[in-house]
Amino acid sequence: MLASGRVVLSSELDLWYSASFALWGRIGGVGPIFNGTRDTSSFVADRDGMLELAVYNGEWATPAGDLATPPEAYAGGSGGIDVLVLRWSGSARDGVEALAPESGADPLIATELDRLRAALPPPAGWRHLWFLGPTEIYSDVVTDGHAAIHVDTRSDVGILQKPVELPLGPETTISWRWRVDELPARAAENDAFAHDYMSLAVEFENGKDITWYWSAVLPEGTHFACPLPTWNARETHWVLRSGSEGLGRWVEEKRTISADYRVAIGEPPSRIVAVWLIAVSLFGHRRGRADFADVRIHDGSREIQVI
Repeated sequence: MLASGRVVLSSELDLWYSASFALWGRIGGVGPIFNGTRDTSSFVADRDGMLELAVYNGEWATPAGDLATPPEAYAGGSGGIDVLVLRWSGSARDGVEALAPESGADPLIATELDRLRAALPPPAGWRHLWFLGPTEIYSDVVTDGHAAIHVDTRSDVGILQKPVELPLGPETTISWRWRVDELPARAAENDAFAHDYMSLAVEFENGKDITWYWSAVLPEGTHFACPLPTWNARETHWVLRSGSEGLGRWVEEKRTISADYRVAIGEPPSRIVAVWLIAVSLFGHRRGRADFADVRIHDGSREIQVI
């Protein structure tokens, strides 16, 4: 599928999504729904049936493609996405490689050929949050002799999840090192139209999560419910660092999870179920770059090494 165009939410605010985020498909009217990591993608159908395409604006409720947001949410959007669907008799890579010399250096053909040859898989042991879809934001790296996950995002959004089953006690802590080289935000991230950031998060058994991040302008210690309507009831943001001081250098963090939960949300739940990495640069379309390393959860005598 070779796609071009964008979904525009507000021309005045320069809010738009490209096909890599907005274009989804399914086969035969049932799930699972799927999207690509770029404006181009290739797939093998897992069943017979018509290819259905959809524009994403809000949130999916189920992997079958049911909407969590009302259809009325689409009324304010504009723009459009054009899609060329090619059905190959052999593999997609063989087909695109044969077509490329005849395409006159078409950028979409070049993009898909590069993706088929060198797409970035998710880091080992991590999965993407299904209703945002896969990305190429994250990669395994070794930096200063330590395993790390590198984040590089621009006009994109992606959440990595790693299952972690652990009781949450009053002394349970999470620690990590990170080097943030470039912040994706310019303005306060508690504004829904400027909600770009990179963070580490813990998900709990009640479906809520706390995410610690480096803000562009908000004071350290600021915490707030996510300003996005579909995330407001489940995600809480906590500013650990702010501004440009310290960018480009490794810094260490350690948080007592239940204490932060109690301050920002209320009575803590009893279990941790996952650790997340989050990267959002969809609103301001700026670049964000960071590395996360040595992520550990400590619970008395037990320690889980996440990265």
